[in-house]
Amino acid sequence: MEFGILGPLEATAGSRRLDLGGIRQQIVLAVLLLDAGRVVTIGRLMEAIYGDDHPTTARAQVQICISSLRRLFAANGSPDLIATQSLGYAIQVAPDQIDMQQFHILVRRARRAKETRNANEAIKHYRDALALWRGPALDGIDSRLVQSAASRLTEERIAAHEECVQLELDLGRHHELVGELNELVDEHPLRERLRGQLMTALYRSGRQAEALQVYRDARRTMIDELGIEPNERLQQLEHAILTSDESLDLPVAPPKVEPSAPLTVPNVPGMLPTDIADFTGRTKQIDDIRQRLMLAGEERSRFAVPIVVIVGKPGVGKSTIAVHVSHRVGERFPDGQLFANLHGAASRPTGPMQVLERFLRVLGVPGTGIPDGLEERAEMYRALLADRRVLIVLDDAGSESQILPLLPGNPASGVIITSRSRLAGLAGATHVDVDTFDADQSVDLLTRIAGAERVRSEMEAAEALAELCGHLPLALRIAGARLSARQHWSIEQLVHRLEDETRRLDELKHGDMGIRASISLTYESAGADARRLFRLLTILDTQVFSAWVTAALLDRPLTDAQDLLDDLADAQLIETTGVGHGVHSQYRFHDLIRVFARERLAAEETPEERNAALARVLGGLLFLAEAAHRREYGGDYVQIHSSAPRWPLPQRLVDRLVASPLQWYERERSTLVSGIRQAAQAGFVELCWDLAISSVTLFESRVYLDDWRETHEIALATARQADDKRGQAAMLYSRGSLYITQQRFGDARGDFEAAVRLFRDIGDTQGVALVIRNIGFLDRVSGRFDDAEAHYRQALDIFRANGDQVASAYVLHNLAQLRLEFDDLPGAQRLLAEALDLSRSSGSRRVEAQVLHRIGQTYLQSGQSALAVEVLNEALLVVRNIGDPTGEAYVLHGLGVARLRRGEPAEAESALRRSLMLAGTSNEQLVEARVLLALGELCMNREDASQAVMYYEQALALFAKMHMPLQQARTLITLSDAHKELGDDDAARDALSRGLGLTDQLDPVVAAQIRDQLTHLMRRYGH
Repeated sequence: MEFGILGPLEATAGSRRLDLGGIRQQIVLAVLLLDAGRVVTIGRLMEAIYGDDHPTTARAQVQICISSLRRLFAANGSPDLIATQSLGYAIQVAPDQIDMQQFHILVRRARRAKETRNANEAIKHYRDALALWRGPALDGIDSRLVQSAASRLTEERIAAHEECVQLELDLGRHHELVGELNELVDEHPLRERLRGQLMTALYRSGRQAEALQVYRDARRTMIDELGIEPNERLQQLEHAILTSDESLDLPVAPPKVEPSAPLTVPNVPGMLPTDIADFTGRTKQIDDIRQRLMLAGEERSRFAVPIVVIVGKPGVGKSTIAVHVSHRVGERFPDGQLFANLHGAASRPTGPMQVLERFLRVLGVPGTGIPDGLEERAEMYRALLADRRVLIVLDDAGSESQILPLLPGNPASGVIITSRSRLAGLAGATHVDVDTFDADQSVDLLTRIAGAERVRSEMEAAEALAELCGHLPLALRIAGARLSARQHWSIEQLVHRLEDETRRLDELKHGDMGIRASISLTYESAGADARRLFRLLTILDTQVFSAWVTAALLDRPLTDAQDLLDDLADAQLIETTGVGHGVHSQYRFHDLIRVFARERLAAEETPEERNAALARVLGGLLFLAEAAHRREYGGDYVQIHSSAPRWPLPQRLVDRLVASPLQWYERERSTLVSGIRQAAQAGFVELCWDLAISSVTLFESRVYLDDWRETHEIALATARQADDKRGQAAMLYSRGSLYITQQRFGDARGDFEAAVRLFRDIGDTQGVALVIRNIGFLDRVSGRFDDAEAHYRQALDIFRANGDQVASAYVLHNLAQLRLEFDDLPGAQRLLAEALDLSRSSGSRRVEAQVLHRIGQTYLQSGQSALAVEVLNEALLVVRNIGDPTGEAYVLHGLGVARLRRGEPAEAESALRRSLMLAGTSNEQLVEARVLLALGELCMNREDASQAVMYYEQALALFAKMHMPLQQARTLITLSDAHKELGDDDAARDALSRGLGLTDQLDPVVAAQIRDQLTHLMRRYGH
């Protein structure tokens, strides 16, 4: 048994929380636990319950409470927990049975580590200790004596927190501590040390004014509530902040930092873009940056992460420098490089939430393991980098708020940031200013791009060209590329074209000359159709776009649009990403050129033309998404579509684009997500929700749950605003499927019931069938088999009437699962034979694999393990061919069980371990639970019942988490067998008793069967 007093009083036996009875009984237990292992007199217990004025029956009431607690503990396997002594009672618990004692042990360890200058070890112990708290100690126990003791515990908690924070401040983690300290100060406004720590953290984070405001708030609070000034130490700290005293800097002689145990990360990220071959100049800046980064992890920089901010005007080459120097210092950071373009100049900059999702995925965190909140993602990110030497490159930052959550806590890592502003709020950062090229460097760059002989023959014109380009590297690069592509041009001819001042980009200029001259010159040199495409490409909010969108924008064949796209790429008005080839090629704008193109879009295209082009692109996107889904599933299975206009592409092109459906979805992920948002903004209601539901194929298969949730919230709100009932129903149905993926079965049922009502209102029988099929699934996993069969039969009738073979096959295979629950093997086999025929005739490989898996289960259940292995291997081939890791997890579980039944334990364990790994990656808890049961069976076969108990308990916890009472009851029967094997009859009976308590939640017929089985077993165990 375990007890908790660091929060509301609680007692647990195994995974069950015990009912502790009335308030008097809880007070008695609380007082005993506060003095665990020591005698508590009856007088003290009476005082705890009644205070100073206790009734004549007080002693008897205490004895009643003790008796009740003893009965409760005996019923849960601990009859001797409370001992009677001559003067009172004592509760005998081990230190690991009560959270208060665990807290004290961890704090003592932390303080010992601090004394030996092992800062990281001390912080770990402090944080582990603080994590034990669930709220105010003994919250809700109305006893003066108990609350007095609780106050002392709270004081110990605050003191430990202050000591931990101080160590982290000394390690330079001030950025991460600001939010936590703000919360602590709000909770404990009179704790002057916390105020001082918050002031220090803010000051070291470059937020001097906020630090001073904290002092002013403290002074006002203390005068108002206590009538005194802050203590001398806090006043001295205020003065030091006002004068920027050097004493506030990080300690010169820091605590010894022992390396903590490394986190296992599956790969070494290498996200840097390719270094540029014709890099020119910047020798001093490169040396300065290298020198700063080479300090990473050295004694002089052991507390502060080396941060370099490369600052300069647009087009000056900041990103080029960052990538170049990152490649040169790569050996200093052997654990990898992370890179993100933050698009700080865009109308929708990339937020830290998006960047952290990408970084965490690269560092090996599965999609379902990524937290929802920014703070939680940042904490996980810092933990993964805690003992690694990683270089993080953050390109085009717009503000400190984009940067701070992305900074590591480990001083052995380094950070390079590029920005158009200085980002002065990044305390301790080294700023490297990058100006334009000088004349020699400018001509050198032109020589590298346009050719040495050509530049030497027109040196004076080359120098004039460099001057007209403002010596900005981007402008020089574009001009040089034009010369290289137009061999018949002279440099002097280009100079004459640039001398027209009215064509210069005056927003970003160097003196009276700047980058617009280069961009405008290139733009004007393109043909009219290419210029129009250049403008229209900025309609999309995504940073990367595929070649096919050009055809939709221009409403022309892709071959024509591709030629224009190539012209723009040759002119360096756009650039290829290096991802994909041919029809799969992808392109992007440089940020500054994109700004220019949007200016031209607003000036040269009417709102009607812009709207029509956007509708065509989104219609084309929907057309391709539908085609990709049909290729993956063999039809519009699980899909609900609108009458929104599509922009059809030629079938031959479609076949090439979506030849690998999930790869196409992955390439178009950002276009799909931003397209749904743009459709909502433009008022394209049906396009919006149809695109959202058509994107679920990607979100579900790749576990992009953030995208799934965000797009559906947008589309649902848009449909509701437009009173589009079909759109609302479709989004509720699809969001319910998201909730199933997240095992939020209650939320899923709520969305499904609302969707059914809407579909019935509009007479959409297919929509009704799709939703009630999912309700049938919820019924089945919760053990309500009669309801499940009724829903499945109703859905099947509709699907057959509508001619939907794929959906019919899916429902048939679910009905077969119900037959298996009742051991009706012939009935299950008939249903599965029909389902297999339908899935194969419709070409739905995914449903075919599910049906084959279920057929394998029927063979297993009938004892034909050899046939089960044969058909499950066939299913395994299908799921691997279509790239379905979740399906592979299910099939491998079945194979593992089949191998086990055939007496092949080594092969069985291999399949089960692989299944468990895949299930964990995709957060398929149902598969995990089933695999754990199979591993328990494997251990029982090996006569290792104690290990089997561990696996069964883990499976039981997962089934409970998913609210699956039938599976819990069955697991408890298996668990009782394992306890019986160990000779623990009490534990075996307890498991069966717990199983009986679950039968009220089951379908009556199933409940009766389980109840009979449990009762029979309990009689066998003598109960």
